[in-house]
Amino acid sequence: MASLKDLLAQRAALEQQIAETQERERSDAVAKVKSLMQEYGLTVADLTSRAAKASGSAKASKVAAKYRNQATGETWSGRGLQPKWLKAAISGGAKLEDFVI
Repeated sequence: MASLKDLLAQRAALEQQIAETQERERSDAVAKVKSLMQEYGLTVADLTSRAAKASGSAKASKVAAKYRNQATGETWSGRGLQPKWLKAAISGGAKLEDFVI
């Protein structure tokens, strides 16, 4: 059976190997990306502008409010959970129709 000291030394050696392998693979990946960028004539600006365009088109559109609290101006679209102000008003005797915009 290995002693604690031996096991800790093995762990330190493994952690060193892991760090070296990560750095080597990261360097290889960077070299591969640079090679592809050169091959296709891409710049960093090309990569960021395309990513921005792709993420910009995926944004969800806002839904118009259907209900409004006249006292505070708070609104709710009718989607998802009812807000606390609306729950409190309904439990106090108000009707949902009272808040329709």
